[in-house]
Amino acid sequence: MSDRTRAHVFVTGRVQGVFFRATTRDTAHQQDVDGWVKNLDDGRVEAVFEGTEDDVESMIEFCHDGSPQARVEGVEVEYGQPRGLDGFEIRY
Repeated sequence: MSDRTRAHVFVTGRVQGVFFRATTRDTAHQQDVDGWVKNLDDGRVEAVFEGTEDDVESMIEFCHDGSPQARVEGVEVEYGQPRGLDGFEIRY
């Protein structure tokens, strides 16, 4: 797992109710990235991505645009050690 990385991401803007989570899940499956995504009560979206550095960076780049209906205003990223997540899910 030493070739894997983890990114904990918070996305602000118009990112709820615009298929952001579903599009993130679908993109993560295409990139073979593990983790999860969920809406927060304050209107942000929170996500965790685990995978190769290139794949995780690709997911972070995706977050700057999001779904076609989204209007992303900001993306905060915290990097850490992977925790061995398997698969990608939408959390509620």
